[in-house]
Amino acid sequence: MSSAEPSIHQLRLFLVLSEELHFGRAATRLFITQSALSQQIRNLEKRLGVALFERSSRAVALTEAGRALLPEVRAAVEAMVRLRRSADVQGRHLSGRVRVGTVGAEAAMPHTRAVLRALLHRHPRLEVEVFGLNFADQWGALYRREVDVVFLRPPVPGDIEVHHLANESRVACLPGDDPLAARPRIRLEQLAGYPVVNVPPQVPRVWWDFWAVDPRPDSSPVRYGPVAADLEALLHTVAQGEAMAFLPAAARDLFHRPGVGYVDVDGLPPCTSALAWTSEHRDSPAVAAVRQAARSVSHGRARP
Repeated sequence: MSSAEPSIHQLRLFLVLSEELHFGRAATRLFITQSALSQQIRNLEKRLGVALFERSSRAVALTEAGRALLPEVRAAVEAMVRLRRSADVQGRHLSGRVRVGTVGAEAAMPHTRAVLRALLHRHPRLEVEVFGLNFADQWGALYRREVDVVFLRPPVPGDIEVHHLANESRVACLPGDDPLAARPRIRLEQLAGYPVVNVPPQVPRVWWDFWAVDPRPDSSPVRYGPVAADLEALLHTVAQGEAMAFLPAAARDLFHRPGVGYVDVDGLPPCTSALAWTSEHRDSPAVAAVRQAARSVSHGRARP
C-alpha cells in the first residue's frame, strides 16, 4: 500500500464516477479529459491499495471494496465542504471597531437594537462604539469620519445614502400650558403662526425644512424661534414657551418633560428611521458590515 494519502480532489472524482459509471460522461461532467480522469482514479487506487472499479470495454462497475468505501469517501468530501464553509464564515468576520452615531432617541429604537444585534452576531469579534450626536454632528461626524454610520431620521443631503428601517407618525411638541396641548388631536393648520424651534446654520436646510413642515400645505409662512443644537435644548425651548416643534411619535414615551405636551396632528406626513453613511465610504469594511446587518433585519421583518 502507498503511504501517500488521497487528495480531496481524487475523492470527488471517485464520487462522480461512482454515480455515472461511465468514464466519458463523468469526464464531461467534471470538465476534464477521459484520460486525465482514468489516470487520477488509478492514482487513487494505488494510494488506497485497493481496486475501486471493474473496467471492461462496455461497462464500469464498483468493486466490492469500492462499494464499501463509498460512504466513507462521501463523508470525507462532505466534511471538507463543511470545513471550507466554516473557514469562509470566519474569514468574513471583522475585527476591530465600528463607530456608530445616533441622534435623539435612535439608540433606543427597536430597529437600531436589532441591527446592532445582527451585526455582532455576524461579527462577534467586532467592537461597537456608540456615540450620541447633535443635530449638526449627525452629518459632520460622518463627513469627518468620526463615525462610520449614523442612525437618524431623514431626509438627508444628496451625498448621504440611507437604508430605511421603520416608518412612524409625527406629533406636535407644544408648551404644556398651551390650550392645544390639552386636546387629543389637532389639525396642522391650527399651528399656523406658532414659532418653530430653529437649528444651527451647519444643519442642512433640507432636513429641518421637513421637520419644521416648511412650507406648509396651505402656503402659510413658518416663523422660527430660538436655535437649538440638540434634542435636550429643543425640549427646553418648548418647555419655556418660546417655540414648538414636530417630533417622532416615540418622543411621547421617551421624552417626558415638565412643561412639554405631545399632540397628534391630522395632515402631518409621517417620518422614517434610517441607517446613513456617506456615498464615498459605502464599501469600507465597517460600513459594509453594518449595511449587511441592516438588510438582514429588514428582510427578516418582511417575511410573513
